[in-house]
Amino acid sequence: MAANAAVQVLDMQDQRLIAALQCDGRLGAERAGEVLGISARTVGRRWRALMADGAVRVVALPAVPDTIGAVLLRIKVLRGKLDAITAALAARPDVPFIDVSASGDEIGAVARTAPGSRDPLLFGQLPATQAVTSVNAATVLHAFRYAFEWRHDVLSAAERDALTPPRSAPTDGPAAYDELDRAVLAELTADARAAAATVAARTGQPESTVRRRIARLVDEGRLLTQVAVDVRLLGLAIDANVMLEVPPDRLDAAGRALAAHPAVHGAFATTGSFNLYAAVWVRDLAALYRFVSDDLSGLGISRMETVIVGQSVKRPGSPTVIGRRVRDHRSTSAVPDA
Repeated sequence: MAANAAVQVLDMQDQRLIAALQCDGRLGAERAGEVLGISARTVGRRWRALMADGAVRVVALPAVPDTIGAVLLRIKVLRGKLDAITAALAARPDVPFIDVSASGDEIGAVARTAPGSRDPLLFGQLPATQAVTSVNAATVLHAFRYAFEWRHDVLSAAERDALTPPRSAPTDGPAAYDELDRAVLAELTADARAAAATVAARTGQPESTVRRRIARLVDEGRLLTQVAVDVRLLGLAIDANVMLEVPPDRLDAAGRALAAHPAVHGAFATTGSFNLYAAVWVRDLAALYRFVSDDLSGLGISRMETVIVGQSVKRPGSPTVIGRRVRDHRSTSAVPDA
């Protein structure tokens, strides 16, 4: 969706209801109304209206593995060839995020890949594509904040705490997903708010079994939810990626500071000439200026580059990924030799 398209910002009540779903994607209307001081009937009606036209989707994600296995790509392309390259990348399930710079000549993407592997996309397909003029790949070493952890800053800390479901203490290692887990996750991928009865009917399992399994997955942190929404509806018109270089002994502190900032929806330590990456959403260019000039001061930054996103092509919950099922295999979709 183009960044300059006219978008009407939602009123504050709708923004707060969206923020409530960020705390708990399967939140009930009664609990939301109790915490936010709104009638449950109004909550249900406003949620239905937001979701009816696709403005808001709640999608399910499996737990993040201990080994991240992700590469941040910056792909320079010839003008006029952008659409073909982005379409080919968007068709790949191992590329969950794709952005296009406001300048129109750079694609930013996240590719899932086994750490240390010679990924065919990076080592073969992209370099061999004539429309691609350069590829910069930075491996994610550590995640300080994932996109699903971002919270729209319109609720108080007390409200967020009250709306966030408690989790059991972590165990000595991630539990493996069994066949039923995978079936439940597959049914919740496109709509994490699907009723247990609906999931049960689709999986052929008793409703009580499915209800208990969903509750267990949530409690153990193995079922995560993310609210997919065009953030311009929330008044956040500027989407930008900020690449930073900081001294090694300042890296962890700087990353944690970024993760705590309400504008940052992604923060990662990476390999490459820039060792810290932040994805930010802000209201306008003045807010972006304050972020880079004031909010980043004191972090020991020696070098910085900022890229404004002109188009968000693919992110969790976007039409290109809605309806896909949880998979373990990687796509072999080739990038066209455009």
